[in-house]
Amino acid sequence: MAVQIPPGTSESHGDTHTLRFRVTLPHPAERVWLALTTPGGLRGWLAETEVLQSRLGGEVVLRRPTTRPPAVASGTVTDWEVERVVEYTAPEDDRMRFRLEPGGPGETVLEFTGEFRGTEDLRLDRLAGWHDHFLLLADSLDGRPADWPAWSPERREDLRDRYEARDFDAT
Repeated sequence: MAVQIPPGTSESHGDTHTLRFRVTLPHPAERVWLALTTPGGLRGWLAETEVLQSRLGGEVVLRRPTTRPPAVASGTVTDWEVERVVEYTAPEDDRMRFRLEPGGPGETVLEFTGEFRGTEDLRLDRLAGWHDHFLLLADSLDGRPADWPAWSPERREDLRDRYEARDFDAT
């Protein structure tokens, strides 16, 4: 059964944007945690890891295979509570915070907060990008990790158009 990803929300103050997603995943917290905090887990839905020091203050370097050429983002682990919270912050003030909480039986609720500075176009791009990544996360947790060489931007472009038009239905 495919996981439905509810649309993300955002708040903007000038050129600073905060994105929020709340996703219920039909997997235990231990499994979701590994997808968020290990090289193998991250590779399945977000990015290749060049460096990942899994601890508070640790270094993280991600290579995003969905850009041509692949973009490299470096940062620091700025919050780390095992199986509960992980936060990665980049020097240019990008912040990705993942918080896990129990859901129903066998479920985990992932709360995501992303903060960054940029244009309105970048805000829409990031909403669509994270939505797409959470779809990839759900697939990866179900045993279907991302096939990065076959990845296409079509779904992300459709999501971006929907965020711009605010066209999300209940499905």
